[in-house]
Amino acid sequence: MQSNGAGEGQESGLTCQSSAQNGESSSAAGAHSNGLLSSTDHGSSVGTGNGAQTGTGTLSTGSGSELGSLKKKKRLSQSEEDVIRLIGQHLHGLGLNQTVDLLMQESGCRLEHPAATKFRNHVMEGEWDKAENDLSELKSLMHSPNATVVSPSRENTAHTFWSSVRRSPELGLEQPRMKFLLLQQKYLEYLEDGKVLEALQVLRGELTPLKYNTDRIHILSGYLMCSHAEDLRAKAEWEGKGVSSRSRLLDKLQMYLPPSVMLPPQRLHTLLRQAVELQRDRCLYHNTKLDASLDSASLLLDHMCSRKQFPCYTQQILTEHCNEVWFCKFSNDGTKLATGSKDTTVLVWQVEQDTHQLKLWRTLEGHAYGVSYLSWSPDDTYLIACGPDDCSELWLWNVQTGELRTKMSQSHEDSLTSVAWNPDGKRFVTGGQRGQFYQCDLDGNLLDSWEGVRVQCLWCVSDGRTVLASDTHQRIRGYNFEDLTDRNIVQEDHPIMSFTVSKNGRLALLNVATQGVHLWDLQDRVLVRKYQGVTQGFYTIHSCFGGHNEDFIASGSEDHKVYIWHKRSELPIAELTGHTRTVNCVTWNPCVPSIMASASDDGTVRIWGPAPFQDVQDVDSFSENCNSMDS
Repeated sequence: MQSNGAGEGQESGLTCQSSAQNGESSSAAGAHSNGLLSSTDHGSSVGTGNGAQTGTGTLSTGSGSELGSLKKKKRLSQSEEDVIRLIGQHLHGLGLNQTVDLLMQESGCRLEHPAATKFRNHVMEGEWDKAENDLSELKSLMHSPNATVVSPSRENTAHTFWSSVRRSPELGLEQPRMKFLLLQQKYLEYLEDGKVLEALQVLRGELTPLKYNTDRIHILSGYLMCSHAEDLRAKAEWEGKGVSSRSRLLDKLQMYLPPSVMLPPQRLHTLLRQAVELQRDRCLYHNTKLDASLDSASLLLDHMCSRKQFPCYTQQILTEHCNEVWFCKFSNDGTKLATGSKDTTVLVWQVEQDTHQLKLWRTLEGHAYGVSYLSWSPDDTYLIACGPDDCSELWLWNVQTGELRTKMSQSHEDSLTSVAWNPDGKRFVTGGQRGQFYQCDLDGNLLDSWEGVRVQCLWCVSDGRTVLASDTHQRIRGYNFEDLTDRNIVQEDHPIMSFTVSKNGRLALLNVATQGVHLWDLQDRVLVRKYQGVTQGFYTIHSCFGGHNEDFIASGSEDHKVYIWHKRSELPIAELTGHTRTVNCVTWNPCVPSIMASASDDGTVRIWGPAPFQDVQDVDSFSENCNSMDS
């Protein structure tokens, strides 16, 4: 078996490592000078610009000046050698093996250690006994300072890295893991071939004595009962004997080998994908689904989203309400928008699937005190409407039929201003600042109550037991209705006018009187960030998370604007103008991240989306401005 690189020709001055005379490829073994298997014959010569040829056993040089330039060739740095190895691995994966041979010869590098190459070939050929013997050699390499795959001129510096690696306690655990994986593949291939006795011998005589992962061994023993190969592959979730399953096995085995001995699989592809993901993560306007494939990104340019693709521009102005609009909320499936107004009505709008335009779909009337809060049931069948402080009633509507299912009022002295659905969709909690805090069923029957809690805003945790409630003591507490316990979670220095929680339940977004918008980590109970720009007095303003992965935050403001921040940036990335009075509420479509809605005291609801004419360069002259403040 031949290692990568050509012969060490003294006259050429190239420092290439080889285990075959003059760098010839072993055609019988089907290997290249880079040490990797190929399915094609590469015995033919490949010319280079300086006269070098592969497969002929010679390396001719040109004039004396060319020889001198080779002798003076710059010694590669470690990072340069790493890049060459990464490129070589990628080219090999594309089947460009002659190119890999030439690259390794000219650079003097080696793609991987010859022992690793031998191990790879034995695995891919299914020679399990030989592959198992290779593990002993690989084990010694993992403990040897001379195991690194570098050019000869750098081998003396390799001991610094390996002296630290040898002290790792994990190295001793790698041998049984790798051996177990090999024997497992060997066992499954015997079973697929119908060699039950041989498979049983592997199970009893080789796998079991390892005393490693006994639970898995019990599962493997059950495969002896499989009646045919298809049944085995289905139960074992295995692709069957062949190149595909062996390649997957090799990928797993490579995880236990140092990269200096054998590169991790598809290492260049992994690095490029990480770079693209990092650029997307740092892009302040990235608001589309992350695609793990590199095919969706250009590697020639840095990733940069345009502000024109962001929901900064007014798409529609809904003017059907005839008084202040206090609240708006998209349904959980993103197909509808509900708006509540001082004019005592709830309007439900249908979001057109193709155009994303909103059309009035249903009008729900009869809320004598006006509608200041709305909450969709988890399945979007029901919608609960609450009124302002002096409202003691709560309306539960069947949105599909337009019928009022429940009108609940426990006492005329109650104040039911906030509501939250239990995740099961069969219960809800409601309360207000006069000390009411109830848990009810869909018919308005009282299930539980908590005395003396002056509720400002509510949220049900996904565990189905805990309710978060902000109160008049400038805090958010968690209340467990099952064991009747409560605990403090968030403590602010000023009144919490409203709050909302991220989908994963980890973060809470608070609108704090005279302070603005605050982001809290509910698990660690720490203030994460204070967002700047918004004007927040003692009006109740509702902010929201939004965009793909909820990377963005939006809030209304008393200065008539809508502010948008990237979650990690304290300064707003956009200020949306157009409303003429206080913006009370902002909601982001959970399924169409390019749509956002805002409700204002000016009696309108504005629908925000991307620039309507993105091909026009002077899009910023559009009537509604979108002022960016990148941090």
